[in-house]
Amino acid sequence: MTTLDRFRKDKDDFYAHYPDSPLTREQKKAFKGLKYFPENPALALEVTVEPFPEQTTITMQTSTGDVQDYVRFGRFTFTVDGQEAELTIYATGHEYFLPFADSLAGSETYPAGRYLEPRALGGGRFLVDFNYAYNPYCAYNERWSCPIPPAENRLKVPIRAGEMIFEHDS
Repeated sequence: MTTLDRFRKDKDDFYAHYPDSPLTREQKKAFKGLKYFPENPALALEVTVEPFPEQTTITMQTSTGDVQDYVRFGRFTFTVDGQEAELTIYATGHEYFLPFADSLAGSETYPAGRYLEPRALGGGRFLVDFNYAYNPYCAYNERWSCPIPPAENRLKVPIRAGEMIFEHDS
């Protein structure tokens, strides 16, 4: 079993059995596991992030109409199926946050977008592994409030890696 397979199995177990799961009690009864794209090594990237000269705070809308503040940290470019794309990484304290929506949003992926936590590798390099892209908790039910990826992180390319759209069984 690969590290990614173990991660996905553990996540399904958490969603099905733990009280902190984003699923409701009724959803847990019908839950048979999340759907994922097959592992895509081409979308496990080490990228160089160009930090913004001025790291300004932006306000992101959430799925419930609230707002959350994030610092615009830096931007990176990458290639997907021969097409160039770029995304902005945000900072929250000493952690990094990458909300994004791809061209599959609404059909194969959650309409509002997915998330990643890029890992700083030092020297301006980050690990951005889209195989670990996940749906925000608001994808499962409306009791959660989730930041909506801003326009600068809406891609015209498909990201066929990570978690797919959640199909409600209840």
